[in-house]
Amino acid sequence: MRVELCRKYNVAAAHYLPKAPEGHKCRSLHGHSYEIEVAVRGAVDPETGWLLDYGDIDEKVRPVIAELDHRTLNEVPGLENATSEILCGWLWERLEERLPGLQRISIAETCAAACHYYGE
Repeated sequence: MRVELCRKYNVAAAHYLPKAPEGHKCRSLHGHSYEIEVAVRGAVDPETGWLLDYGDIDEKVRPVIAELDHRTLNEVPGLENATSEILCGWLWERLEERLPGLQRISIAETCAAACHYYGE
């Protein structure tokens, strides 16, 4: 049996988009309460009955998420143009080897706007 496990994390952070057109509201510094979802996919172990313990996912993900929380994202190396798309890729690069079966990273800036990244 194959399953996908999802774990959500919340990050409060500010950013601005220096490459947005002049006059665009996102060129100015502003903040979001980001919701980040990390999904792993794989086969359920018949002995344990699970793919991974959610605590194991947290152990790998929380230190990376902590690098973003209550920060200006543009000051984090690699996030100088901190779009949701770039942020998804930044997280993927840091989690891909740490988290076997990584399937997807999703970032919601608002309840109506989200980006989903599935790796290359």
